[in-house]
Amino acid sequence: MIAYINDQEVAVLRDWRHKLHQFPEISGEEAETAREVVSFLSDTRPDQVVTELGGHGVALIYEGAEAGPSVMLRCELDALQIQEISDLPYRSRTDGKAHMCGHDGHMAMMAGVARHLGQNRPARGRAILLFQPAEETAHGAEAVIADPKFASIRPDYAFAIHNMPGLPLAHVAIAEGQITCASMGLCIRLEGKTAHASMPETGISPAMAVSRIIAALKTLEAGDAVGPGFRRLTVTGVHMGKKVFGITPGDAEIRMTLRTPESDAIEVLADTVRDMVRAIAAEEGLTVGHSTHNFFRACINDPESAAIFGNAADEMGLSRVAGYVPIRGAEDFGLFGSCSKAALLFIGSGMDRPMVHNPDYDFPDELIPKGAQLFLNVLDQLLGVTPQNQPQS
Repeated sequence: MIAYINDQEVAVLRDWRHKLHQFPEISGEEAETAREVVSFLSDTRPDQVVTELGGHGVALIYEGAEAGPSVMLRCELDALQIQEISDLPYRSRTDGKAHMCGHDGHMAMMAGVARHLGQNRPARGRAILLFQPAEETAHGAEAVIADPKFASIRPDYAFAIHNMPGLPLAHVAIAEGQITCASMGLCIRLEGKTAHASMPETGISPAMAVSRIIAALKTLEAGDAVGPGFRRLTVTGVHMGKKVFGITPGDAEIRMTLRTPESDAIEVLADTVRDMVRAIAAEEGLTVGHSTHNFFRACINDPESAAIFGNAADEMGLSRVAGYVPIRGAEDFGLFGSCSKAALLFIGSGMDRPMVHNPDYDFPDELIPKGAQLFLNVLDQLLGVTPQNQPQS
């Protein structure tokens, strides 16, 4: 096995990951993070740097000497609106924002790839390293693909890695076909009439409707494992009334996430929810409004690309976890399957690590060289990037 990343490189990449962790930016606000990427990797001398791609996205392109395929590797720029609970020396310096999904670690993996390509250009084709904006809102991939600048770098293949707590450290889950669910946010607004708390009969409170709707949502769920007919509806927020005791509320909002294996089935489920809500609201004398948000399409791994990723993991001697995918979670990467042969791989962050999106999560630095090497093995299979002189580990 070729060792692409030596210990000295790991230390550089780890320190950069810690720097990124301290200065998180949420979806749509990643301007400084994007500038940091371009600055940190400028000495790798990419043949082309595309900035402001689909927002704050950055693509670094490394050309091979011969004709060949375009291969895109993707990581994410954005953090989350979560207050970090940590005493780490590199904890977030921004209140209410933190890298609680590991995108800082994913960027460090990609930086390892870029630093290698700076010394070892592909033999053929071109490697495209995409630092994608706004993954957490499901708007990033769509904006990147819709950007006119993307037309000139549209890839033949696309690959992404996501760390996953609950899998043994550095074990991988990769398969062809279904990998993640589709997901959509649905916001329901109920309007009635506010009244004095001593005379609730003079108003129209949404309280009973909220209770009935939440109970009814459970009846629409189906299955525990992702498969045909699976449906999951999760209430993520309820707001009703003011923080007072003398007013009967006249409005309410319910936020929920819908999940199905198929992208098309999301709208069918959303229609079912809306019909149910309208019926309950009518019985309670309320008017209804609704909106949808954060539509993540299902990730479907292309067989050839999944096999290439699997070969890379096998070459490294990484253990595979059978039966882990597909998962209930969603990933913005799924949309790249519409324009390329795409594959997503999960790499374990450890069995005892807090789950992503938890306030005490932190990306394990041990995965930085593993992820970089996986990506470089993929590039070597498709483009040829083996170093002339193997570095010492």
